[in-house]
Amino acid sequence: MLFQKKKDLIGIDIGSSAVKIVHLKESKGRFELATLGMSLLPPEAIVDNAIMDSSTIVEVVKGLVESLKIKTKNVATSISGHSVIIRKIQMPIMTEEEMESSIKWEAEQYIPFEISEVNLDFQQLGPDENDNSMVNVILVAAKKDFVNDYVALFKECGLEPLVMDIDCFAVENVFETSYGMAEEEVVALIDMGASSMNVNVLKNGASVFTRDIQVGGNVYNEEIQKRLGVDGETADKLKFGTEVDDIEPERVSEIIEDATENLAQELQRSIDFFAATTADEKVQKVYITGGVSKIPSVKPALESRLGVAVEHIDPWRQIAHNEKDFDPEYLNTMGPVYTVAVGLAMRRMGDK
Repeated sequence: MLFQKKKDLIGIDIGSSAVKIVHLKESKGRFELATLGMSLLPPEAIVDNAIMDSSTIVEVVKGLVESLKIKTKNVATSISGHSVIIRKIQMPIMTEEEMESSIKWEAEQYIPFEISEVNLDFQQLGPDENDNSMVNVILVAAKKDFVNDYVALFKECGLEPLVMDIDCFAVENVFETSYGMAEEEVVALIDMGASSMNVNVLKNGASVFTRDIQVGGNVYNEEIQKRLGVDGETADKLKFGTEVDDIEPERVSEIIEDATENLAQELQRSIDFFAATTADEKVQKVYITGGVSKIPSVKPALESRLGVAVEHIDPWRQIAHNEKDFDPEYLNTMGPVYTVAVGLAMRRMGDK
């Protein structure tokens, strides 16, 4: 990443269970943590990535910004889900300007929505390995009404959303900054959230396959509540290993194991699908993040199913921080929850 003097943005990740904010400054050629914070959202405020209760979310975002004493109004945020389509396509080699004018017509065959209903963006990845006259392009389409809901929400908070990213690309941003990529290396980045998971496979540092899976950590809560007859708050504690009186830990472990196996199965299907659609490319390593990745059984279950090494992404790996201001234990424990927000906070005004 080239460090240029561009205005910094605050990264705000609105997930289905919480709002996360990260603000990074640039200092001596690297990022430095300025502030971070998180506030929980009530259930059903966000459903399937869509805003259902904007007034409550506005209240939570404004309260968090005020409590963190953030003066910057410029925001980078992200979206994902059914209303966002990501495709890797091939197009004849042309200039950026020529591609700008022809991408709309090219996109029509790949996008299951009316082109007039979506915002389009693209990024050239480089020449196609099998045909030098073609270039690989990542095409992204997001439904306008879906994007407009998020823009309106931030405006109501008195904030200016200047960058609208995609969740999986925000995670990719963190990974590239923190870990870099070896040539020919194929890795999968998996963001495991409360209501969904997304898979992003990278080769040579470029995204070659993405998939959103509309199932996530809520399955643990649902199964624990259903099978043990407890409320949501208790289910959440049990999910992360807190012992509760009158509930046998063995029963909880069994439920968590079953739910983990279901999630691992879903992820294996996506990785298998990627392998089936490419000639000789196999995922060599998996990096996981998101709140669900903190559940102890997730990493070993994925290693067992996928047959490759699995590692947690450390979003703070290349970010300086003052230990007087930020508790290292908190950063370490909560790192997976903040990864998307960190990736957003790394964005700068003027970025594509």
